[in-house]
Parts: sequence; C-alpha cells; structure tokens
Amino acid sequence: MLPRPDGPLIWAHAERPETARALSALAARMQSQRPEISALLTWPSDGPDPALDPRGCLAQPLPPDSASDAQSFAAHWRPDLALWTGQRLHPALLSRLSDAGSRLMLLGARNEPWQTPAPLWVPDSAAATLALFDRIFAEDDAAVRRLRRAGLPDQHLRRAGPLTETTPPLDCDPDLHEEMAQLLSGRPVWLAARARAEEAPDILQAHRRATRLAHRLILLLVPATREDGAAIEALARDSDLRVARWENGEMPDENCQVLLTEDASELGLWYRLAPVAFLGGSLRPGHGGEDPLEAAAHGAALLYGPNVGRHLSSYTRLVEAGAARIVRDFDTLATAISQLVAPDRAAAMAHAGWDVVSQGAALTDEVIALAFEWLDGGGTSGEAA
Repeated sequence: MLPRPDGPLIWAHAERPETARALSALAARMQSQRPEISALLTWPSDGPDPALDPRGCLAQPLPPDSASDAQSFAAHWRPDLALWTGQRLHPALLSRLSDAGSRLMLLGARNEPWQTPAPLWVPDSAAATLALFDRIFAEDDAAVRRLRRAGLPDQHLRRAGPLTETTPPLDCDPDLHEEMAQLLSGRPVWLAARARAEEAPDILQAHRRATRLAHRLILLLVPATREDGAAIEALARDSDLRVARWENGEMPDENCQVLLTEDASELGLWYRLAPVAFLGGSLRPGHGGEDPLEAAAHGAALLYGPNVGRHLSSYTRLVEAGAARIVRDFDTLATAISQLVAPDRAAAMAHAGWDVVSQGAALTDEVIALAFEWLDGGGTSGEAA
C-alpha cells in the first residue's frame, strides 16, 4: 500500500468511473479549502480502473472484503472520514472503520438491492452494514423508502439526488465579455466547444446550411487543442464562409460568419456569449466526449454527438431533464441549430440544465459542510440532517 500522509485523511470509494470523477472533484474542493487534508480514492479490485486524473488524491484499488484485508486497510490508512458510493457494501471493512472511530457517509444510494460479499448460506448483513453509516444521501424518494424498510432511522437519511461531478464556471474577463456582447448584439450565436479536427467538416457544413434560414447566424468555433486549431483553420479558410481569426486581433463584423479561436483557453467567454453549444469530441469515436456539466453551468442549451462514453451518466441526466439533445451528423446538427436559434427554445433547455447543475452543486456543498463539521469534532451520528 501507498504510505499514509500525516494529518486528516478522507477516504472516498468509487463504484463507477463517473463516480470516481465526482469524488476526486469533491476531494479537490475540500483540499482547496483545507490544504492539510489528504485524500485516498479507491475502486473495486475486480472492477475497471477509473482511468482518470485523481486531482491530487492518492489512488489504488480496494482489496477484497476479508477480515485480514479489512484489518490491514483500517490500521494503515486510519481515515477520519469515509465517503462510500455504490450498492455493493464491504461489511468487514466498514465495521472495522466504524469501531475505530471513522465517520461514515454514503452518497448516491439508489433504489436497488444491496450486495454484500458473503456466501448464500450466510445471513444478509446489508441492513446491519447500512446502520454503520452516520449519514446516507439517497438519490430519490424510492431509495429513501428502501432504506427505511431496511430499518434505517429518518435522522440518518437525506434525499439529495445523485452525486455528480461539479465544475465551477470558467474564468472570463468581464470587460471583454461586455465588449463582445455589444458587438454580437442582435445576432444569433452558437458555439462549437472543444471541437476536434475530424469533426470540423460536419460543423462547418452544418453552419453553412443553418445560415440559409438565419442569415446573420455566427459560429464561435473553439478547437480542443492548438493542433486541432491549425487543422480547423485550414478547413475554414478553404470553405466559402467568411472567417475572422481571434488570435490575429480580427473582430467579427457584420459580414463575419465564423469566429475561430486558437484553442479553448478563453472558453469561459464563449460559453457566456452563446445560448447554444455543441460539445466536441462526440461526433467521431475515440474521444469519449466532453463534460456537459461545465457547459450547462454557463447557461447553454447543449448539443452533442453519440460518442460520449466518458460522461454518459451526465449526458443522460441532462437529456432526461430536457437540457441536451443528441445529433449524429451535419444534417441533424444543422436542423438542431436552426430550431434552437429561437431564444425561447434555447432558454428553456438552458434553464433545465442549470437546474441539474444546481442540484449537484447543492449536494456537494452539503457534503463538504458536513465533512468539515465532523472533522472539527462537531455533530453526532444520530443528528438530523
């Protein structure tokens, strides 16, 4: 095992890759406010490596739930606080940590059966294991009811929605934003954010088609990298669209149809200017898509391609809320843009996305506040939420 750092330690166990990203972001926020805190991120030993940047967390797979492994883990890491996710419990380890004084918090409990790694002839220990948690945050009312049927008291339960990765809005120069907002005033605007070079032909063709219905429509085209930017610039220059190059100091005039940037370094500005955003890395396989919650946090209606496996759960939530819409090629992208340049349509989607982001941010804030209270020695395990 990795060495244990000195000082307070938060241990976070991720059931799935998307949960690992959310937990690492949560730990990073805690550490930004309390630099003395260390964080350990684990995932099931028989499951896939989350394959992510742990953002300053120590990271390792969790060993099987045997008595000896539980004793070894608890004695070595001695976490002050444990954040558990997933329906598969580790009774031996959680019991050992509870006996040692670690505070236990379960996040994102779902209305699904609980699993414990024990032979079929051993009595089910799920209810007893759930009772070890000082606080359980459930995704919905059905999950709360399941927990009540397991004998959990209401003061330990909190309905709070699913745990999602939260990202603060990107930085933006307010003076530059005001200048650009005035310059683009009255023009329909859409954004292609973190676009890859292989997606650019579809994006440019979709824009060309959409301008037939909205003649003053302008595309803010933001490549994912400088390399993508160089390739996209060549494609844009060869098109019959009128292009302005941001890094060359070219400002969009009335005749400009595409404002092309070099990379995503000023994406916070472009998110704030565009009511509709297509998220790159999604039309072609191999990239896995971009985090849609980042865009939703800036108040944009979201369009995306079918290849978003890295953030599938976040896209699913946004689609279910009416905040995002899938496109598959330049034709469906052009149709979606033409429909969403109507301000009321884009605004309704953006509002739905903001509701999703706000729910996730509220849960994160509540978890952090409770964690700090416990680390400071406040609260009791039976205290109401």
